[in-house]
Amino acid sequence: MSVEDFMTKKVMTVVPDTKVNIAINTMSDNNIHRLPVIDNGKLVGIVTQRDIEKASPSEATSLSIYEYNYLLNKMTVSDVMAKDVVTINSNQFLEDAIYQMRTHQIGVLPVMDGDTVVGIITNNDILDAFLDVTDYKEDATVVQVFIEKDRTGVIYEVGKIMADNNFNIQTMMVTHQGGTRVIEIHVDGEDGVSVAEKLQAAGFTAKQAEHYKER
Repeated sequence: MSVEDFMTKKVMTVVPDTKVNIAINTMSDNNIHRLPVIDNGKLVGIVTQRDIEKASPSEATSLSIYEYNYLLNKMTVSDVMAKDVVTINSNQFLEDAIYQMRTHQIGVLPVMDGDTVVGIITNNDILDAFLDVTDYKEDATVVQVFIEKDRTGVIYEVGKIMADNNFNIQTMMVTHQGGTRVIEIHVDGEDGVSVAEKLQAAGFTAKQAEHYKER
């Protein structure tokens, strides 16, 4: 899965001398929380709602609303933007984006193709990607297979049991619980118990996951 597959491709941007109140209105009108700042085609910063809030007078200020608005009208994006911007290339893996976000404790990455901003990827895009790869919107349930001692061919064995019994695999992933590998198989909603029973009969420790998709 590449960043390009899940990034937002329509990116709203501003230039450094954009007034802060214009940036606020742009974010509000487009229901977004951050804007890459472009100068002569180059990324020079990023401005977020949080950046603007940090630069704004506190609620305890004695400024009148007119004075407050005057300050916002005077401030430009270049006054409040973050200039040291962490970016990601469009052809990098989604895992790389997640790692960068976690490492730098940020919620957004401008996506680059060379020196050009071609998209933006946020925490919400990452969450949407997870729901997509797990086919969460499909009618499904999860069967968990617990492998305490990993071995070559175990995925093949599980897949063969599924195929021999005509069970549909919607998605499959491997997670970890301590030293135990857990194969999580998303199967058709009505097949969960039967799949678990067939796997148990073949010697696997397996169960249908509880509380999946509870509302």
